[in-house]
Amino acid sequence: MNIGRSHSVRSKGSNTSGGTSSKPHFSLASLRGSQQPELSKRLYRLIKSENHAISAYENASKEGASIAGQLSDWGESTEDEALSDISDKLGVLLAEIAEQEDLFAQGLEDSRTVLKQIRNTESSVQPSRTHKQKIQDEIQKLKYKEPESTKLITLEQELVRAEAQSLVAEAQLTNITRQKFKEAYDLHTAAIIERAEKQILLATQARQLINLLDDTPIVPGEERPAYNGAEPARQTLNDAEEGLRTWQPSHARISMQSGKLGANAMLGQPGGGAEELNAATGSANVLPPDNALLSEEQRVEAMERAQEEASSSAPYSTMTESTRSESPVQKPSVV
Repeated sequence: MNIGRSHSVRSKGSNTSGGTSSKPHFSLASLRGSQQPELSKRLYRLIKSENHAISAYENASKEGASIAGQLSDWGESTEDEALSDISDKLGVLLAEIAEQEDLFAQGLEDSRTVLKQIRNTESSVQPSRTHKQKIQDEIQKLKYKEPESTKLITLEQELVRAEAQSLVAEAQLTNITRQKFKEAYDLHTAAIIERAEKQILLATQARQLINLLDDTPIVPGEERPAYNGAEPARQTLNDAEEGLRTWQPSHARISMQSGKLGANAMLGQPGGGAEELNAATGSANVLPPDNALLSEEQRVEAMERAQEEASSSAPYSTMTESTRSESPVQKPSVV
């Protein structure tokens, strides 16, 4: 924003035509949409569509700046002193209004980046869901074909481990999803408000400029009064620049509870999610605080420790369908 330093957008021989390309957002990831895990496909498409919208706002910014320059050049060509001065300064404000579109696109990109964190978490959770479903399907098939097979016990035990792994993964997913959703759309809506308020400020000043042009009709041969609006017009630009410089957000803050999440996206004090879950599982070093998500081995170990502690008074062996429904892995206190 340089209204005070540049009171003209005239081309002065430079090319002001539009048609310049927007910032590229294409990447090889766009070729992998069909290969996304089922859990993350919808968000992948949303993020992709948001990318197209961002490009459109960037193009609108460039086209708006080009139009502002063309307006100024046309005003100069009229050889009307008043119209030339006002159209030039109006072009400055219109170019600044167009610039807000580019800044808005940057805000949307920040929001989109946060949404990617949800998508990545969904992708990381999909394998645990798929693995658990696969074991469940195998158990059902075996019960139908060989109900007495000893392999059922092994599969039931594998299912317990898969459910333990899935339980923690799902808790992390819902925690991260809600936290990052609020962060993303806090950025998104704040960008909308900033763009709107700044464009209103600039458009209001632009209307004051337009009002400086005397459109009183004259008769043939009559001369118009000398133009004396140059100084008020310049002051209007200065006021617009000052308004942008001193602008402050007027919207209410969105409450965030993310400080209650630990480094592993589990409930706890900031950075203390690992300690809290370790305490619940009876281990001092089950969950390393430096990783955003647990490894599969750590998830299983954490849940099995909690499972053993909670089930010490009610041991189980083969884990049939009825006993598994009562298993401690279903207890919400673990997550």
